[in-house]
Amino acid sequence: MEEPLEIPQKRRKINFSAIFTKKNLLIGFIVLVIFYGIYRIPAVYNRVNSRWADLSSRVIYYFNPPDEVVFLPQEEFQIALVVQATLSALTQVVEPSPTATMVPDQESIVPTITPTPLPEKAIIEDIVYVHQQNRWNYCGPANLTMSLKYWGWDGDRDDVASVIKPGENDPDLDFIQRGLSDKNVMPYEMTKYVRDYTYFDAVLRVGGNLDLLKKLISNGYPVVIEKGYYETTYTGDLAWMGHYWFVTGYDDSLGSFIVQDAYLQPGDNIESDYESFLEGWRAFNYLFFVVYPPENESEVFEILGPWADENWANLHALEIAEREITEDLDEMAEYFAWFNKGTSHVALDQYQAAATAYDNAFFLYNKMEGEASLRPYRMMWYQSGPYWAYFFTQRYTDLINLANTTLNEWISQPTLEESLYWRGRAYLAEGQYQDAVADFRESVYLNENYAPGISILTQLGEPIDD
Repeated sequence: MEEPLEIPQKRRKINFSAIFTKKNLLIGFIVLVIFYGIYRIPAVYNRVNSRWADLSSRVIYYFNPPDEVVFLPQEEFQIALVVQATLSALTQVVEPSPTATMVPDQESIVPTITPTPLPEKAIIEDIVYVHQQNRWNYCGPANLTMSLKYWGWDGDRDDVASVIKPGENDPDLDFIQRGLSDKNVMPYEMTKYVRDYTYFDAVLRVGGNLDLLKKLISNGYPVVIEKGYYETTYTGDLAWMGHYWFVTGYDDSLGSFIVQDAYLQPGDNIESDYESFLEGWRAFNYLFFVVYPPENESEVFEILGPWADENWANLHALEIAEREITEDLDEMAEYFAWFNKGTSHVALDQYQAAATAYDNAFFLYNKMEGEASLRPYRMMWYQSGPYWAYFFTQRYTDLINLANTTLNEWISQPTLEESLYWRGRAYLAEGQYQDAVADFRESVYLNENYAPGISILTQLGEPIDD
């Protein structure tokens, strides 16, 4: 039996003229205006923008893993030969020298260190814990606030951030969202805030050790340190990042420091064992700072001993880095040791030695193939030493390439004022005036209180706004 034939039906034509009538167009326009009006409400605008930034970062990070973006110094082949020769020579050292191998350009008086017995346990009470929640990248303001409040300061974390972390100069954003793009606050910015905006004073040094921290704490002076650590990010990946800790106690029976962690919830009175504490601290050249009332300065400097002399502290940090380079460290720790060596040379105005040390560090960074996913790609968010070294050795191409890598949108939104400023300096040195001015202006747009950017625009006779 034959199947009945199906008669194809005619496709219904879409009547566009009926859809796009004046009435429908007017309704559509009104709906768009309403939605735009809702979007411009600050609470909605800020929430949508932050969610969009989150989503776009996740997509970018997925397709372009930021730890795969690397910086290669110019004349890479020649540099690699020098670096490999240096590393090979260091592995032949049987016993590391107890003193720095570099002869410093500056003279420094090294005070005699008199060992002082320390109590087995010391915990500073009456600490006002301040967290960084509901803000973006707020560990700097939070830790500084804790340090100031210990001495009776009545301000809060937003008071600090309004000066050292004001964020983008965008009137459409509220205070919190303006700070979204600001990745970090430098230690010197925090100690400068203490001196300029409070009654108190602060001393910032590198090359610290456990006994020095214990000595300060046992005498009633809590300490802020900068450290590195691994944390699961909002993208779900394990990644290295920098962080500040407020160190308020120690207990030798437990082998731990007592710290206030502004990020963790709860984060007050967290224990950190000495070994992991040192491992994280190494990433920032064992940097620390102490806030104190100005009338206590003589006492603080007496406790610091030789660290009271900033030049001695820089030389000591260099000595530590050079000693660690000769030790049997893993790749990550060796990278930090070389980076610290470069940073210490910069602090001593030894820029050629610094540039060579940083070349070694970046060479090791690029070798981390097995640990590529754990590379500390945020390092240049927190430290600007390589820019100093390459600029003052006239390696402008390397400086620009390093800044481009750091500002690469695969790693971050291009919102690091220090990187923009130094790239601008290199552009200016190479005669690219307009590019330089654009970078300087952008650095000030991102941080309206960024003094280097303001200063150089003033020197050039250029307005801050284009």
